[in-house]
Amino acid sequence: MLSRLRLTDFRNHADLVLAPGPGFVVLTGENGAGKTNVLEAVSLLAPGRGLRRAALSDMQRQRGPGGFGIAATLAAPGGDVEIATGTLASASERRQVRVQGAAATANTLGEWLTVLWLTPAMDRLFVEAAGERRRFLDRLTLALEPAHAHHAARYEAAMRARNRLLAADAPADPDWLTALETQMAEHGGAIAAARRATVALLDARLAEQRDGPFARATIALDGWHGDTAALIGELRVNRARDTAAGRALAGPHRADLAVTHLGKGQPAALASTGEQKALLLGIVLAHAELVAARTGHAPVLLLDEVAAHLDPVRRTALFDRLAGHGQVWMTGTEPALFAGIDAAATRIAIR
Repeated sequence: MLSRLRLTDFRNHADLVLAPGPGFVVLTGENGAGKTNVLEAVSLLAPGRGLRRAALSDMQRQRGPGGFGIAATLAAPGGDVEIATGTLASASERRQVRVQGAAATANTLGEWLTVLWLTPAMDRLFVEAAGERRRFLDRLTLALEPAHAHHAARYEAAMRARNRLLAADAPADPDWLTALETQMAEHGGAIAAARRATVALLDARLAEQRDGPFARATIALDGWHGDTAALIGELRVNRARDTAAGRALAGPHRADLAVTHLGKGQPAALASTGEQKALLLGIVLAHAELVAARTGHAPVLLLDEVAAHLDPVRRTALFDRLAGHGQVWMTGTEPALFAGIDAAATRIAIR
């Protein structure tokens, strides 16, 4: 868990210092006060681009000196760990990461902290393009398989290099293409295996959940499932097709997460807006419990405006399920939304 968080010139916060405790951390304030900005900062303490997937240069404070900083103290069993990330004014799109004062890569943050989130922008996940669901699945996978980020980065690099070769005016070197396709298959196989394992574990966890106020989901992985030899052959045979398309048309980047409303036996995309939100919330909570059970460390949960559209019964059920989970950050405009939470919660008014 985070025991201290400091933001410097991040979004609308010039210099903000918070001391969150264990359990619930409730941020309240008017719209535009910067509550979601705090959650975004916490999300950047894990690998990836954060909950908004914004450009780094967009995160620095407007009319500020340039660059931004996010520093946190993690309360770990072996002692406090200091982690930090941000940018310099001279390199606004180059992310800097430090762990215990030493330079590190963004992927190594996953060794210290697992962060999961749910935002209003994700409410349309089941009706958006498949790429959004893949990114969602990859975040879930990364929490259980830290090496997933490495394989994803290497796969993307090899695929981009292959796309450039195929798009070049001069004929591409077939040996170099074969080498890139082999890299894509090797790392793609690892990606598919990690995704399959995550989906299997999470689907089993969802099946164990009792019926309650939140709709239950069953999930499956659609698309390419990891036959590396077959992928190498398909990429080689379809070079002309991929050249015309301007991209590779086979591989793990074409997979999709299929979600079904268990009670109704229908795809989540056909469920009501409220049911879709409940399905997504159920998946995130089940995954958080799975991560805690498998790793022994509860992830930090970021729930942006999660209580705003829940009726009192479902709101109480949510708080009861989250109690004792670990550190859970929640935002809302009205303190009354969180009246049912333990009095020991950290409550912070953002102005």
